[in-house]
Amino acid sequence: MSDQEFRFAFAGEAGERLDRYLTEQMTGFSRSRIQGLIRDGFVSVNQQTIIKVALGLEPGMEIIIRVPPAQPSGLQAEEIPLDVLFENDDLMVVNKPAGMVVHPSAGHDSGTLVHAALAHAPELEGIGGEQRPGVVHRLDKDTSGIIMLAKNDRTHHWLQDQFRLRKVKKVYLALVDGQPPTPTGRVEAPIGRDLVHRKEMAIVRPEKGREAITEYKVIEVFPHHTLIEAYPLTGRTHQIRLHLAFLGCPIVGDHVYGHQHSSLEISRHFLHAIQLTITIPGEKNTRVFRAELPDELSKVLEQLRSH
Repeated sequence: MSDQEFRFAFAGEAGERLDRYLTEQMTGFSRSRIQGLIRDGFVSVNQQTIIKVALGLEPGMEIIIRVPPAQPSGLQAEEIPLDVLFENDDLMVVNKPAGMVVHPSAGHDSGTLVHAALAHAPELEGIGGEQRPGVVHRLDKDTSGIIMLAKNDRTHHWLQDQFRLRKVKKVYLALVDGQPPTPTGRVEAPIGRDLVHRKEMAIVRPEKGREAITEYKVIEVFPHHTLIEAYPLTGRTHQIRLHLAFLGCPIVGDHVYGHQHSSLEISRHFLHAIQLTITIPGEKNTRVFRAELPDELSKVLEQLRSH
């Protein structure tokens, strides 16, 4: 398959950013996808290849953007059982178990959700990039719950835009040590890479990180623990874990951002993506997907309630 080619004659106000203009013109392409195409040399302005995403445009400029076909990932499908909550020709909604990595990365070249999904839906091959076909958003390895996978590029771009434009409502259940300062609240604390421990994230100064916002509500209070619903409005790495620790109530079992020794007997951190509300391609009304707490987390709550 050859590249798709799109041509535009810019007629807007001088100074408008190249990536912003192309995102507005190309329905179904996320801004991050457009920026990637620019940086990879697939965009020319007045017949000159441009790799600067923030290039200021001038009226009359001719813009050509080429979109290469999806490339096969080369990943081997693995017959791993999946808890599929919903599936159609465009997407899959999966209840991911704790302990499963979403996509291949250093140290995780097999046994991931992507490997399992490729066996279940081979059409995922080549969607959204070579190493993570179909992946729209992620969950940490030890976080369980709802995750979506796109089966084609059109759906992949659609879902990415839903997340980018904050049209998706995500609900997580977290059991924390102690209590937050208020029954409901909002945390606005930028997140960036930890300067000392490079594999970890940290709360940083605004100029050093990216905007991160989490709202929360207390659901149930125990003598030494609190069950919380968390609603991330942004999607930063380890966001909920960091923001709850920032409030002084780290997630039970989180040995990275919480206590070194867990206050309860648990084999993972107590964080579960329980509900996701989103509009999917071809439908006008939003859908609500829900994945109830796994047994190992339900038993922890039962023990707390019995005491």
